[in-house]
Amino acid sequence: MKKLNTYGRYLKKKFKIKVSKIPLGISGFTCPNIDGKVAKGGCTFCQNDSFSPNKAGNENKVFLNMDSTSNPILDNQLQELENQILKTREYQRLNYGSKKFIVYFQSYTNTYAPFETLKALFDKALTYNDVIGLSIGTRSDSITQETLEYLAKLNKNYEIWIEYGIQSIYDETLDTINRGHDAKNVEDAIKEAKELGLNVCGHLIFGLPNETQEMMIESAKISYEWGIDSVKYHPLYVVKNTLLANDYKSGKFVPISKELYIDTLVKAIKLKPDNISIQRVTAGTDDDTLLAPLWCGIGRNEMQIFIDKALREEGLEY
Repeated sequence: MKKLNTYGRYLKKKFKIKVSKIPLGISGFTCPNIDGKVAKGGCTFCQNDSFSPNKAGNENKVFLNMDSTSNPILDNQLQELENQILKTREYQRLNYGSKKFIVYFQSYTNTYAPFETLKALFDKALTYNDVIGLSIGTRSDSITQETLEYLAKLNKNYEIWIEYGIQSIYDETLDTINRGHDAKNVEDAIKEAKELGLNVCGHLIFGLPNETQEMMIESAKISYEWGIDSVKYHPLYVVKNTLLANDYKSGKFVPISKELYIDTLVKAIKLKPDNISIQRVTAGTDDDTLLAPLWCGIGRNEMQIFIDKALREEGLEY
């Protein structure tokens, strides 16, 4: 049985101890696909009204972008960061035996703000003596050369990752989901980050509108060729209050089945070069916002059982 190169195994091999990610959600961040810079309304699958600048009740809240000339909520952001790190770090120590941590800027587009704000947040996260690095979730159209070069500087002493949403390599699909950029934009961003020596994780979604299994696997294959160091695989699921929900209710969109998702996932993993680690193999939600497919609500651990079985049949251990 061949053990796959998971992110956990990668970290354990490199640092010789248990390393965990601390996910953060910092207020003030939004997305250029929501505030109108590149598109309106966000991706069709994104339930974005909770952080949309245009939502009623958000009129007096501060939402940053890369052109913001000031940030009146920076002190609040820094306090949020500290509170979340301390709380999650303690939980992971007690429940998982974690010794060191990578701070994961997860929610929203985490480079879509003035450089001074980003530097303050990144620097603060690295002041904790058991934090060994950062992982920055962002979009390929929302990061500047200045930010990339600063992360590359940090990378000399810390474990620094950028996580880009690739989703699909097909421009027609990206147009359909209102992504706001094309595949070339992602390719260029990945290669630019790699030229600076940064680690890149790519996110792929299987089950996007009108895509065949062959297209999904081709997206994985090309993403590997672009030079990513790690990958997250996600199924597309439908939640309430999204444009995709409208298409689902009208019969224009049919979600991917559990069987097809697992088969596609296994095929994509078998094509993956060994040096690319795997950070995630499924996703879902267990709240009442889920419309379909219902198998995305069964819980990640239960879904993992089905995935592990399919991988073992191919001689692979996750």
